[in-house]
Amino acid sequence: MGYKNNNTGYRDGLLESRAVIEQGRYAILPHDGLVNNVVPGFEHTRITILGSPRLGATFSDFIAEFLEGGKNTLGFGGEGLETFVYVLSGALKVKDAQGEVHELTDGGYAFFPVNELMYFENNQTEVTEAFLYQRRYDALAGYEAHKVVGNRADITPIHYEGMEDVLLWDLLPVDDLGFDMNMHILSFEPGASHGYVETHYQEHGAYLLSGQGMYNLDNQWFPVEKGDYIFMGAYVPQAAYAVGRGEPLSYVYSKDANRNPGV
Repeated sequence: MGYKNNNTGYRDGLLESRAVIEQGRYAILPHDGLVNNVVPGFEHTRITILGSPRLGATFSDFIAEFLEGGKNTLGFGGEGLETFVYVLSGALKVKDAQGEVHELTDGGYAFFPVNELMYFENNQTEVTEAFLYQRRYDALAGYEAHKVVGNRADITPIHYEGMEDVLLWDLLPVDDLGFDMNMHILSFEPGASHGYVETHYQEHGAYLLSGQGMYNLDNQWFPVEKGDYIFMGAYVPQAAYAVGRGEPLSYVYSKDANRNPGV
């Protein structure tokens, strides 16, 4: 139920949800139940705040549907923040403060480094859907990040840890110390899985692009599917199995990287 599936009003049966929230640890926000938020700067746009510091994340994630005439002329991001956008479907103009315009379509993405605002405009009459991310930049002396614009279709994926049926796309430079985070797409063919349950320092925010699966969070298994959002906090055990028929379990996700955690 909700605006994401155009199914509002009373439902048949009991009120129920697959949503799971363990504050600061992990969360699953199903697409069925997301609510429309008001975020300053976004006009003619349905937008939901997903991950955020209130959940325990060091970043904020959003899912946005730019309607006809949808835009953001105030600027996405802000002082000290880096930003990222990934187009799930449609056509989106992304402009920087200098007026340079990038026209993104399905699978297109843009990363803007710290203090560089993103400006958006729907580039078609139909709805354009995009996943948005912002994070406070962790600077490292002698290094800096740079703008990156690309499309998933132009990247050759690698076999994740040598597994033929699990593919990984790196959307940003992996070994450039100017970047304190990365964005990836991970895709599991039906029946594929992680090779082991991972436990690590990094946290993730993941938006499911396709498929169905079972996700292990803190050694509990939960059903997930296209349109769901998953937050995974630091040191939370995590792994996935892909289930379903004919469609891979695929998601775009963030990961903090390239920094000493300090003491």
